[in-house]
Amino acid sequence: MKLSTQLTASREPAALAAHATQLEAAGLDLLWSPELYGHDAVSTLGFVAGRTSQVQLMTGIIPLYSRTPALIAQTAATLAALSEDRFVLGLGSSGPQVIEGWHGVAFDRPIARTRDTIDICRKVWRGERLVHDGDTISLPSNGGMGLGKALRFMGPTPTRRVPIALAALGPKNVELAAAEAEMWQTVHFVPELADQVWGGSLASGTARRDTSMPPLQIMAGGIVAIGDGAHIKAARRAARVLIGYSVGGMGARSKNFYKDLLARYGWEDEAQQIQDLFLAKRHEEAYAAVPDEYIELANLIGDESTVRQRIRAHEAAGVTHLDLQLHDPDPVAAIEKIREWTLGDPAVPPVHSAIAVAPNPRE
Repeated sequence: MKLSTQLTASREPAALAAHATQLEAAGLDLLWSPELYGHDAVSTLGFVAGRTSQVQLMTGIIPLYSRTPALIAQTAATLAALSEDRFVLGLGSSGPQVIEGWHGVAFDRPIARTRDTIDICRKVWRGERLVHDGDTISLPSNGGMGLGKALRFMGPTPTRRVPIALAALGPKNVELAAAEAEMWQTVHFVPELADQVWGGSLASGTARRDTSMPPLQIMAGGIVAIGDGAHIKAARRAARVLIGYSVGGMGARSKNFYKDLLARYGWEDEAQQIQDLFLAKRHEEAYAAVPDEYIELANLIGDESTVRQRIRAHEAAGVTHLDLQLHDPDPVAAIEKIREWTLGDPAVPPVHSAIAVAPNPRE
């Protein structure tokens, strides 16, 4: 099992460089940088690429609507070259509040746009003349002056296939990830309930997967705090606030992917209560309504025995990249400990069969 964690540009440049190299030395396999409406992920990773030598670097995520597919492909090819083939292209649709509010672009047909973007990126990386007749994008464009020309990427194409990590929560999007992407990036993951929520989508997508592609990788995890000190209480509070804010405020009342996910896990009443309380600005009550069972199952918080059990549950659910949201007083020591626990673990079986083995605690 590989280990990953988030890296942001909120630090001073020297501190960011030192932090990245420290995480790499501790045994992290992958660092990813988010992109919402603060610092962009690409600049951050370009900076970090020059300060690291082994760790993989991933956008987590480039919102599909924020750039043209050809620009996304150019960016990925550039970062792959600058990092000497350590780059993973993390893509996702984001949501209508960000896309329409920040970028001013209509959030329409996200599944079709994702498929078109993946196809175009791979055509660019193969050095093909860029002709595409998709459901959402046509190249050359049929609009404008009608003078568009089918072009090829001017620089050297990537020496290795650039992996695509697709962030997905909905059934159709997860199916697309299993069919077309090298990795599926998910959040708020409950290993024991994963088959109930995503098993059918993963199986359907895997059945359509090109046999030349390797098995789908899965990135999932949660907040990490090991031991029995005050930091354990603080980590549980952070987990409660994170899911409470996601379910309550990261989306409109009529369109919230995180609320839908919590409901699909089986906490439908709790999901509705959290949203109602949060939108009524009763935030502390919304956080208190987050199920304790969810906090325990979706995170890696507690003594060593508990955390090791949660690692085994993630592995049994097919997780190949354990994502660590570090809330430990000594993050590097926590990484090193988890790295030691996961070294030498047997290979994870294919996702579409492995994800069904974890027992469902709610039955």
